[in-house]
Amino acid sequence: MRSLIILIVLPLLLMYCSSVPDSETFVLYNINGYTLEDGQLSGFDAIVVKKGVVEDKGASDDMQNRYAEYEQIDGNGHTLLPGLIDAHAHVMGLGYRELDVNVQGIDSLEETLEKIREYADANPDLEWIQGRGWNQVLWEENEFPTAADLDRVVPDRPVYLTRVDGHAAWVNSKAMKLAGINRDTPDLQGGVIVRDGDGVAIGILVDATMRYVREVIPERSPEEKRIALRLALEEMATNGITSVHDARTDAETWEMYKDFADRGELITRIYAMIAGTGDTFDVMAADGPVMGYADDMLALRSVKISADGALGSRGAALIEEYHDDPGNKGLLFYSQDELNEMLLKGASAGFQMNIHAIGDAANLQVLDGFQYVQEQLGDQSSLRHRIEHAQIVQPEDIPRFVELSLIASMQPTHATSDMNMAEDRVGSERIKGAYAWQTFLDQGTVIAGGSDFPVEKVNPFHGLYSAVTRQDHGGMPPGGWYSEHRMSRVEALRAFTIDAAYAAHQENVLGTLERGKWADFILIDRDIFEVDASEIWQTEVLQTWVAGEKVFEK
Repeated sequence: MRSLIILIVLPLLLMYCSSVPDSETFVLYNINGYTLEDGQLSGFDAIVVKKGVVEDKGASDDMQNRYAEYEQIDGNGHTLLPGLIDAHAHVMGLGYRELDVNVQGIDSLEETLEKIREYADANPDLEWIQGRGWNQVLWEENEFPTAADLDRVVPDRPVYLTRVDGHAAWVNSKAMKLAGINRDTPDLQGGVIVRDGDGVAIGILVDATMRYVREVIPERSPEEKRIALRLALEEMATNGITSVHDARTDAETWEMYKDFADRGELITRIYAMIAGTGDTFDVMAADGPVMGYADDMLALRSVKISADGALGSRGAALIEEYHDDPGNKGLLFYSQDELNEMLLKGASAGFQMNIHAIGDAANLQVLDGFQYVQEQLGDQSSLRHRIEHAQIVQPEDIPRFVELSLIASMQPTHATSDMNMAEDRVGSERIKGAYAWQTFLDQGTVIAGGSDFPVEKVNPFHGLYSAVTRQDHGGMPPGGWYSEHRMSRVEALRAFTIDAAYAAHQENVLGTLERGKWADFILIDRDIFEVDASEIWQTEVLQTWVAGEKVFEK
């Protein structure tokens, strides 16, 4: 299967190269263009690009006459938007999903097992069967699966499958044996080995305990990593993403990104977050932040730390116990002092700190941590620190985002994916501080929009749709789930363009189609400001352009 993928990727990259015009100087006319200027939506019929940068825009006749010597390209009346920015995603995770078994969205345990069996049978030479995407909430059983379930379909090789949110692993008996997991294996801080009533591990590892098995899985080959990156870049370009914030980048991956940029193969801009403040940070941050490598194709000026787990696996840290699991408050990964010191280390070196916090206890801990950093170092507004997800926050804690100059990096599809279980987890009172987009916007907090792919689909129009409707793709629930937090279409576009750019210190070069900024834009098949809101998620990308180069055409 993987040798086949290599053969597929090369022609795709050749397609990208062959689609690039000879000149990066042109007038693209006969378009229905939109961009944001001073917070307002503005329209235009033509855009002028010179050497990859926006030079002008306006009416088609005027632009064609004024720039008659430029190449003239007919936009065929299609709608044009600034390139969309995903402010929280996992680039290599997306690529590996294409290589491994993907069981996302399957709504029964038996069908999930059958897909795993088929993948294992089709790949007899793989030493390990890896994959992701299972979600027990979608199954009739609505309970964690077991190693015994996996043993039925893959008894002879180790299996490691991460949950859809990436915060729990489902492993078979072979994998547990190789990792040395038995009755006496201890839980780790910030993690739990799920056990039965007799204390025997059932094959589910939550958060930190996933490490037991990860550490015995062979490293992926350099070629496999490059294939995965190419697949991820292809997916992003196909879906109209021109820039992505990569939430946890290690040193080896950063060097691969740089190599792709140097070779002209990086067709999506990447704003990388260093994986933690440990040894990896010491290596990657040794020369300070990287502001704009290879004409702003790469940047390295932020750090990603996770404070807790996820809601679906009940690893998100809550102040009070789970509504549907009495006695369980989830998992904080660090003590307050440990988190404070990590925040202080990164901020002292001039790096933006981007902290994953799902539960209200984790959000409170992170807010207290940023308060500590401010007390130690003074005003932090210039670093634009972020809380990633900001999912369940006590209403009284939300104003602290303004007091501490924090950005809320939020993923609209999380609300519509989680609405089938979120209130079960936290109850009717705490849900009032959950996915509370309008509360943040009303107080002036910047929301950077993202998807968290491959946790969610890579398609940003799914995120725009969720932001505007708070409904699933069938239009349920009527009026939207806690509809008072719906965004307007302009607010949603802001979150995925200029506000995402601001969250990466890139608002002067990306996010809108204004003179002097990079010509990153997409052509789509419908006007998302005029169609019924129910159609937004169905939008198809026709072309994707980065710095005046066409990197995808449908």
